[in-house]
Amino acid sequence: MERILICDDERDIVSALSIYLAAEGWEPVAAYSGAEAVTLAQSGTIQLILMDIMMPEMDGITAMAEIRTFSNVPIILLTAKSEDSDKILGLNVGADDYITKPFSPAEVVARVRSQLRRYLKLGSAAPSSADVLTVGDITLDLQAKSATLSGVPVNLTPIEYHILLLLMQHPGKVFPPKEIYQSVWKTNPEGSENTVAVHIRHLREKLEINPQEPRQIKVVWGQGYKIEKA
Repeated sequence: MERILICDDERDIVSALSIYLAAEGWEPVAAYSGAEAVTLAQSGTIQLILMDIMMPEMDGITAMAEIRTFSNVPIILLTAKSEDSDKILGLNVGADDYITKPFSPAEVVARVRSQLRRYLKLGSAAPSSADVLTVGDITLDLQAKSATLSGVPVNLTPIEYHILLLLMQHPGKVFPPKEIYQSVWKTNPEGSENTVAVHIRHLREKLEINPQEPRQIKVVWGQGYKIEKA
């Protein structure tokens, strides 16, 4: 049973989310501050985190940044409609997705299920006959579910892994942001351009010698993104 950490200083929200998730067979774990979430995440027994942004003591962005120093579990931010700048900041710090309040039970369950599927079964979309996928200096080990750059391990989040996997399965093909979003997030691509751009930038920072002049992960202006053929 997957354990899902729910962190929000509003206890009614934590209670409601716990009911939604428990009904799907997951085990909810409650936290009411960012600091408490960090402590619980350090146990290594959490498979996904739902994190509110606006909290006293330690806000969600700060807590997420701390968690990202030791864990790559999927983190979904809980945001208000007025917090657009915080959404982008959250993606920059390491969030995998976000849900805007007020949210429906169906949306929460769908997004949690989607993120858990990627995290627990990384690489499942790749052909079963291929154990290693290499393009240029980048290699994905589909059995170990890991990435290396010129033989050096690279630490990717689940979303980064799946964007890279999609590009590497089709070297040279240009993917519009909406197509990447639909393929990886499997949800409505509204507002997808900024979200995808943030994750592409993170991939470049981790995989390019000079992220400002990338050799492999390229943007085709007005069209989308691609990875150069070897």
